[in-house]
Amino acid sequence: MKTISREEAEKRVVKLREVINDYRYHYHVLDESIMSEAAGDSLKHELAQLEEMYPDLITPDSPTQRVAGKPLDKFVKVRHEKRMISLADVFSEEEIRDWITRNEKLIPGGKIQEFFTDIKMDGLACALKYKDGLFVQAVTRGDGMVGEDVTMNVRTIQNVPLRIREPGDVEVRGEIILFKKDFEEIQEKQRKMGEKEFANPRNLAAGTIRQLDPKIAESRNLKFMAYDLVKPNLPTHAQAYKKLREMGFRTSNEDRIFKREELDRMFEYIRDLDEYRKSLKFNTDGMVIKINDRSIYDELGIIGKTPRGAVAFKFPAEESTTKVRDIVISIGRTGAATPVAILDPVEVAGSIVRHASLHNADEIARLDVRIGDTVIVYKAGDIIPQVKEVLVGLRPDEAVPFDYEKALSEQYPELEFERPTGEVVYRVKGETTDFILKRAIEYYAGKSALDIEGLGEKNVALIVDAALVKNLPDLYRLTPEKIMQLERFAEVSAQKLVNNLEKSKHPALAKFITALGIRHVGSQTAVVLANNFRSIERLAEAEKEDLTAIPDIGEVVAESILAYFADEDNLKMLHELRMLGVEPVFEDLSKAKLAGKSYIISGTLDSFGREEAENRLRDLGATVTGSVTKTTTALIVGEKPGASKLEKARKFGIPTIDEKQFLELIR
Repeated sequence: MKTISREEAEKRVVKLREVINDYRYHYHVLDESIMSEAAGDSLKHELAQLEEMYPDLITPDSPTQRVAGKPLDKFVKVRHEKRMISLADVFSEEEIRDWITRNEKLIPGGKIQEFFTDIKMDGLACALKYKDGLFVQAVTRGDGMVGEDVTMNVRTIQNVPLRIREPGDVEVRGEIILFKKDFEEIQEKQRKMGEKEFANPRNLAAGTIRQLDPKIAESRNLKFMAYDLVKPNLPTHAQAYKKLREMGFRTSNEDRIFKREELDRMFEYIRDLDEYRKSLKFNTDGMVIKINDRSIYDELGIIGKTPRGAVAFKFPAEESTTKVRDIVISIGRTGAATPVAILDPVEVAGSIVRHASLHNADEIARLDVRIGDTVIVYKAGDIIPQVKEVLVGLRPDEAVPFDYEKALSEQYPELEFERPTGEVVYRVKGETTDFILKRAIEYYAGKSALDIEGLGEKNVALIVDAALVKNLPDLYRLTPEKIMQLERFAEVSAQKLVNNLEKSKHPALAKFITALGIRHVGSQTAVVLANNFRSIERLAEAEKEDLTAIPDIGEVVAESILAYFADEDNLKMLHELRMLGVEPVFEDLSKAKLAGKSYIISGTLDSFGREEAENRLRDLGATVTGSVTKTTTALIVGEKPGASKLEKARKFGIPTIDEKQFLELIR
């Protein structure tokens, strides 16, 4: 490119940006093409050259500034000025009418004038913030109160305006999604490379935005679909949508207004939408219905985590058939025994289903579901896999009724269960919910797990008894102010505990697996699982054959792992932990100092307790076992070692090392 004067370049840059932004708006927002893609690329190239020639002409809203920046170390937490809420689900016209009746009892005049509806897009909720027209920040929903700053990633989304014609502070909320065609193109690339395919567009969009490297977001053609204007606050939702489109944001264009007397027409529209939604460019699982008047909407307030003034109507779940390979029973954090069907993997509503909750013994009896049966599965509210019915005509001759109490005694021989009068759930006998929660937290925070200083037995009891923590994720919702209410804590110690919890958010994967307290999965098995699956998500998706193919994993351990990750409460807990920033990290110890070596400790050590000594060895890549075998590298001997282990070591020619040599080994 020939050199031109700065004055000429400035004029040309202004015009180029106007033309490129107009092209971007038509292409990415209106789905119209006013010039070829090649022509658009040529203009962007010219603009980049001029900005390179005169760097002082670069502005934050220039089309060239959408390029991905450097990878981040972590995402910064951001508190929302106004809570990002989720909506209560309804599944029938009757439930919608009941919702209307409840609200009309609470509003002045007793009658809602208008409803505003829009299709419910299946993506990742995000808030975009602008200051005097300039895009300054993007924050995920998170837990509704606090989200993560994902500005670098969102900046790469082509249909997000970097500048709008609106003064002051503006906040736009919407969904980050992937169009179906873009998702299929990505899947095709995965297949060609022999890589694992992604589950569905929603999961891929959410996972992409939470990648620390913005180049990944830039490569995936994400879209931002606006659904709310928080600032400025306009009188109606319909006016907010009109303003969003005027400012250059893309919406679903499926929004409608219905008068109170047009409910039948609204229900007809919902039914029509259910018919043609598969032809839309993006996935949807329902329709949002809001009271159009935002003053009434706001006055009705929030109940729990959802607004009274809006609901999400969920379309009937998609269904599929598959076989029941096994029925395992999971013991939840309350001691409740929940049966889970292990299924042949099948796609339902856009994702692979491997197991389904059977709820309780009565539900198994009602369905008469048996191992080997072919069943119809669906997703309740397009989320939770359920068994709808058994196709008895396809039942194999050898299938027998499921004996619930026999299964409990076989899977948990050391536990006693009871079924309280009037209840449908079997529970662990003699243990209260609080007792189980305390033990779970102590184990989670213990030295073999996340080693969180300040969460010993006495402090855990205080926190649980004060109802500050009702589940594991609640640990990460603790604040110094809450903890200082307890008698054992002052300002410094309360802050220290919160700091220690924050430090525990990125544990080694093996320690996190240990911390979950999965039955039959101790520290060494957790190391084996971490080395084989390398992420908690892959472990959660493992099938029985994947697990039993690992030399150290037998049938009993495999079933226990399957039961854990099939339990709805456990999956919700893991999701909550992830939303709160708990992200385990896989540590590849294959080249560590003691990788490939196997040790056993016998007797008492002066320098460490047994558990800590074993953890030191594992941290250096070693395997720690409970008995001497021909493959044992060495027997570590403390005071009063076991005679049988010493004898076995001598028999197999296994060397022994004392505590001094052990300390040298782990130095």
